[in-house]
Order: sequence, then C-alpha cells, then structure tokens
Amino acid sequence: MRTKICGITSYEDAMTAIDAGADALGFVFYEKSPRYISVSDAKKIIAKLPPFIEKVALFVNSDAQVINSYCQEAGATLAQVHFEAPYELYEQLFVPYIKVVRAKEAKDILQFSNEYRLIDAYCETYGGSGKKLNIEWFKHVDCSKIILAGGLDPQNVSSLKQYGFYAVDVSSGVELSYGKKDASKVREFIKNAK
Repeated sequence: MRTKICGITSYEDAMTAIDAGADALGFVFYEKSPRYISVSDAKKIIAKLPPFIEKVALFVNSDAQVINSYCQEAGATLAQVHFEAPYELYEQLFVPYIKVVRAKEAKDILQFSNEYRLIDAYCETYGGSGKKLNIEWFKHVDCSKIILAGGLDPQNVSSLKQYGFYAVDVSSGVELSYGKKDASKVREFIKNAK
C-alpha cells in the first residue's frame, strides 16, 4: 500500500517520512486545525524536498480560487478537498485534486467509486481525529481506488493489506503531539503498510 503522512509542519518531519518511504506528504491549510501550516511555511518545506514525492494540500470550506492559488504558491502537487464541494468547484480547479468522503455509514464509501478518493471517518471536526472507520464495510468492495484514513497507526495498518486499498493516510497515529511526528512511529507505520 502507498502511504501518506499528513499534518506535516516541519522540514525534519517531512524528510523523516520521505526517508522512511512515504509516497506523499500532507499539508493542512485549514486554520482551525492544530496541524495548520501557513502557505509560506509549507512553501519553504516543499522547496527543499526531493522530486517524485506527492505534496498534498488539504482544504476545508475553501473556494476554487483559494485552492488554485495556495497550491501554486506552496508548490503543492495535489489538492485534497475535505468538504462536500459543489460540482462547479471541481470544474474551476487548475490543480489535480482528490475528493474526501467523510463516511457515516457503509453506503457512504461507495460515493465516487469510479474515482480515486480518500475515505475518512466522519467527525464534526475535519481530519486528524483518530476516529476509526468500521473496516467490515470494505469486505466486499473494490478498494483499489480508496485511500483509507481515520484511526490508523503502526499496530493496525498491516491488517488492512487484505482489502487491497490503494493507499493509507495517517496523521495523529504517528504523532508525539499535534503537528509533531514521532520518527520511530512514522518508520514503523510505513514499514508495516508496505
């Protein structure tokens, strides 16, 4: 499974994740998040990163103009749209994007099933809550285009291999504190996912 380490707030954490084999890093441009990073700080980190790493910018309740300009300014390569955006918003994006499904019940995971999408557990706040999804929902579903998030950690990630997820996304499960990663947990998570 491919891996994304989300909630990156420092160059050191970014390189720890990359050196451990992460395929993608997440930068949270949502000011209410404890993992929030400014566009200028994200740009400083992204500018120093090696090639072939996906740089994902996470947005909540933003318009297309903000998403386009923040991604361009920061050097992000993918926008993660973490809210129920209207169809028109996606039409206005100049950057590649991925939709997020905040699943409350089993049928929710079937949304956008012909697209790559990130599926997270629904919670009032957006992302990084550590809330788990009911893994039983995925038993007889084609998971090859699903990036699974929500309540993942180094201990439970290897048990997901049987479902054939495209990727897994972790934030709170590899942290020392909000926005500060635990290097050993990051390495263990990626090793167990791969």
